[in-house]
Amino acid sequence: MISWLQDWKTKISSFNRNIRLFMLANILIQIGMGVFSVMYNLYIKELGFPETVNGKVISMTSLATAIMLIPAGFLSDRFGRKWIIVIGTIITALTLFYRSVFVGEQSLIYAAFFTGLFMALVQVSGVPFLAENSRSSERMHLFSIHFSLVTIAGVVGSLGGGIFVDALHVYTGMSILDSLKWVLVFGAIIFALGIFPLLKLKSAEKVEEQEKATDTHKKELPSSFKRNIKIIILFGVANLLIGTGSGLVIPYLNLYFSNRFDASNAFIGLILSLGSAMTAVAMLVGPALVKKVGKVRALVIFQLLSIPFLFITGFTTSLAIASTGFLLRQALMNAGNPIQSAIAMDVVHDKYKGLANSVNQMVFNLGWAAMGPVSAGLVMMYGSYWGYAITFSITGTLYIIASTYFYILFGRKKMGTV
Repeated sequence: MISWLQDWKTKISSFNRNIRLFMLANILIQIGMGVFSVMYNLYIKELGFPETVNGKVISMTSLATAIMLIPAGFLSDRFGRKWIIVIGTIITALTLFYRSVFVGEQSLIYAAFFTGLFMALVQVSGVPFLAENSRSSERMHLFSIHFSLVTIAGVVGSLGGGIFVDALHVYTGMSILDSLKWVLVFGAIIFALGIFPLLKLKSAEKVEEQEKATDTHKKELPSSFKRNIKIIILFGVANLLIGTGSGLVIPYLNLYFSNRFDASNAFIGLILSLGSAMTAVAMLVGPALVKKVGKVRALVIFQLLSIPFLFITGFTTSLAIASTGFLLRQALMNAGNPIQSAIAMDVVHDKYKGLANSVNQMVFNLGWAAMGPVSAGLVMMYGSYWGYAITFSITGTLYIIASTYFYILFGRKKMGTV
């Protein structure tokens, strides 16, 4: 344990100023988004809209992000990652403030579209920015720490949001609707504070290029368009399967606990926050598993281990079992995210890293956009038990297919750096 902690301390101290500022900005951004991710569809429900409106809002956000990701990648390459991230953060913050105040159905849907559109500018540049400011030898630890920190920030946002809503309702006499509205405004303010560290970023220092310049024996990845686009497409198929399955379940977890078990806002915020906290721990453990079995096998192991708990959550009628199953599934499935990012950045040439990240996120968001109305429709048609049981089952099947596909294609030795 002591050597493990010392290893992490050494890795963190080696990160440059750009990385530390970027992590601070993302902590603030993710706290704000954590509030929105848990409270916003409960806010829509409290406004009296049917489940289909939540489906439309989630789908429009994901669709807009999917549409914008490829152009955002090109803009990031052309004008620099810093200013694309800054502009995206500023405009996204404005849309969050708008969504916290206006209550018309069309306003909610259009504002969600613009949130997704400009948040894509932030999302698409993050992983390439970190890759450009890091050496390949430290990237696995860097991604694990970064994903872990932003996950913990999401914990703070989602847990704080649930607690503050109930506290405002109980101790100030506010209605649940007004409590939700003020908590959403607070979340938007925290999100906006992330702009200030971003303004202090400098142009990416291209650390890996410096490393290559001092190591003439370092093997260069092939730079041909055909080879790189093939790998990007293969990655994209796996992410499309995961995104499609995820879009059926993940956006509705708070409604799942609310509809099936009549759980309180505070409990929903707590359980979702605990899920994120367990994910953060699992992400930090990930590099140790990578050392033993390799990146691809570690990723597939995490994903496959999560699937039984997904099915348990979908079919149980016990809140305690559902909560436990959710926590274990959440931690195991998401623990593979930094590993997958590291794999993508390792097997794609430098000049295609932005495109690779754009395509991966685009297809994932397309899956979310396509499945939003499907999930809401299944729950409305079959009720809060069988509706969720069916969606969880479809998600588990897609995860099994995606994990098997990924292992077959990228688990081969000839894939080199994976």
